[in-house]
Amino acid sequence: MNPNPFIPSPQPSPETTPFWEAARQCKLLLRQCSICGKAHYYPRPACPFCGGNTDWIESGGNGQVYSYSAMSRAIPPYMMCYVMLDEGVAMMSNVVECELGMVHIGMRVRVVFIPSADGMPVPMFAPDRVKEIS
Repeated sequence: MNPNPFIPSPQPSPETTPFWEAARQCKLLLRQCSICGKAHYYPRPACPFCGGNTDWIESGGNGQVYSYSAMSRAIPPYMMCYVMLDEGVAMMSNVVECELGMVHIGMRVRVVFIPSADGMPVPMFAPDRVKEIS
């Protein structure tokens, strides 16, 4: 994996270090509440729904585009999106590996890990061509 100078390097905090360590292994982690059972993203130790303690769970990394915005005048152009993961969690990220005009609401995507400026993998999403074909 070649580092991408256009992707800022993550700055892990003590709370997010497990998330970034899993990303190095191409795994997407979420937090899930031990009381209400709801999963959430951005990783934090307290549940945003009920205040309960949370544990790490591994996401399947699949979902669909909920909303998006093309940054076509940026250099290089890129696509921001909210992906609704199959676990019911909305995650802001980028859509990669496709033309900007191909992205649409409801498009099935899968997580991919793109190296940042310092080489740390960052989770982004690419079209799930397997799901689109079947």
